[in-house]
Amino acid sequence: MNATPLAAALDSAKCVFFDFDGPICRLFSAHPAGLIAGQLLDLLDHWAPRLLGPGMYRPNDPLGILSAALQVAPDHEVIPTAEQLLTQEEQKAARHATSTPDAHALIEELDGQGRALAITSNNSAAAIRVYLDRHGLAPCFSPHVHGRRADPIRLKPDPDCLWRALESTGAMPGECLMIGDSPSDWKAAETAGVNFVGYARAPHKAEALEQAGVRLIVHSMKEILDAISGAAPAAVRPPDN
Repeated sequence: MNATPLAAALDSAKCVFFDFDGPICRLFSAHPAGLIAGQLLDLLDHWAPRLLGPGMYRPNDPLGILSAALQVAPDHEVIPTAEQLLTQEEQKAARHATSTPDAHALIEELDGQGRALAITSNNSAAAIRVYLDRHGLAPCFSPHVHGRRADPIRLKPDPDCLWRALESTGAMPGECLMIGDSPSDWKAAETAGVNFVGYARAPHKAEALEQAGVRLIVHSMKEILDAISGAAPAAVRPPDN
């Protein structure tokens, strides 16, 4: 019997990259993103009045606000302060973030099969590690946690964090698979030559991924977990250095 496209994609993946907020957890489930976005806007308005105009960002999207500021004024002196503020708030959020259903079981199963795992995210690595430590998942990924740099100019869809993951795992792009939930994840993976599975927990997420050109979309981590139960374990785990 022929494997499904999802099972085939998983079977060939020696290394799996996860986006963080969405596929692994809901980062701002208990620490509302809108409040953090408000703090960022207040900071930007104080140091750079009228830097961001109407329609340039969504009011409940702190990462989008930082990204918009980078697009119009990447060298402005307020950018490092804004990034530090966002990192601090993400760390607070990570202490109470809600896990994505079946994500932890999927991570543990993939790790148990000998596949290398990495996180490739626009969130801060510090916040990601807070969450992983809280749930005992750090050994599954360490040292392959690749979040936003202190100089965050290269956020996805720039593939910088995926290139770092490829370097740290020693894997080739064609033997890697990324699980992400946004068009920017898809674009970064496409640019890096990494295969991609879209995760869409809601219809609007699925629509956005479909419009971006994503062909392989799941609506739960359980779909992937079920698919790997019949997938062959990876033959070689890339080195942890």
